[in-house]
Amino acid sequence: MTKKRVLVLGANGFIGSQLVDRLSREDYHIRAFGRFNNGINFLESPNVEIFDGDFLNQNDIELALKDVSVVIHLVSTTNPAVSDKDPLIDLTTNVEGSVNLFQKCAENGGIKKIIFASSGGTVYGDDYPKRPFIETDQTKPVSPYGIGKVTIENYLRYFKKKYNQDYLVLRIANPYGGRQKNTRHQGIIPVIIDSVHASRPITIYGDGSMVRDYIYIDDLIDVITRTLDKKMKFETYNVGSGVGVSINQLIEEAEKVIGKKAIIEYLEQPATFVHTSILDNSRINKELINLQKTKLSDGLSNTYSNYLRHI
Repeated sequence: MTKKRVLVLGANGFIGSQLVDRLSREDYHIRAFGRFNNGINFLESPNVEIFDGDFLNQNDIELALKDVSVVIHLVSTTNPAVSDKDPLIDLTTNVEGSVNLFQKCAENGGIKKIIFASSGGTVYGDDYPKRPFIETDQTKPVSPYGIGKVTIENYLRYFKKKYNQDYLVLRIANPYGGRQKNTRHQGIIPVIIDSVHASRPITIYGDGSMVRDYIYIDDLIDVITRTLDKKMKFETYNVGSGVGVSINQLIEEAEKVIGKKAIIEYLEQPATFVHTSILDNSRINKELINLQKTKLSDGLSNTYSNYLRHI
């Protein structure tokens, strides 16, 4: 029996490399697409085909889609901090690149499903409804990064309407775990761990009361893997822990794991920062029963152990 061929875009990244590792142990053939100039970030496997390509190059995308049945779109050429400094950059990179990808998928004709990693922490905006966000809440992003994610979601709806291209949007909370780099300005946990371990100051924007929903990487990979072959009831799902944790609480948890006190510098919070974002996961939990749920303390302990192995 021929293995299903899955294209993972962004396979050189934090989520992508972990996903490739997981899928390589399953009954799939994975085409791992990304820029691998810093070396391969995942385990070598006969089930993994490396495609060193540029997401913004349409020829690379067209070649990568050959004989593929599922596309997992994890690419983000920016992060919230970069987008805030240059509001146009998301349009000219992430949005334009994604639309080109969806057009190539439609022309290909053999793509059964596109899975897109959206941002649960930014798409709903800052109008917190005093309860975790649900998928039917209005999307009101206040940052260029979040606006870009919502725009890509809307283009998926367009391609579904015009070409009947099936898709799945996963609005992911704040993922964390091994292989997450503290040099990419996306993800506070690797910054906290590295800073506390090395007794360096942590820069916190605001007073530390900002609340986020954190999901351990293994739990996230479990969700993505289980959606590959399943016909889902809806097209959009929140993926998080459902638990809100403030930055100050997060630092306290990290101090317990590392056994050292943090040095904190508080700076003024930018206007486009969302204060509270917690995701309601009822929809995904009803369809994918017995999902992995790692406690924050355990996830931080695992992440710190991984950090120690690689410093």
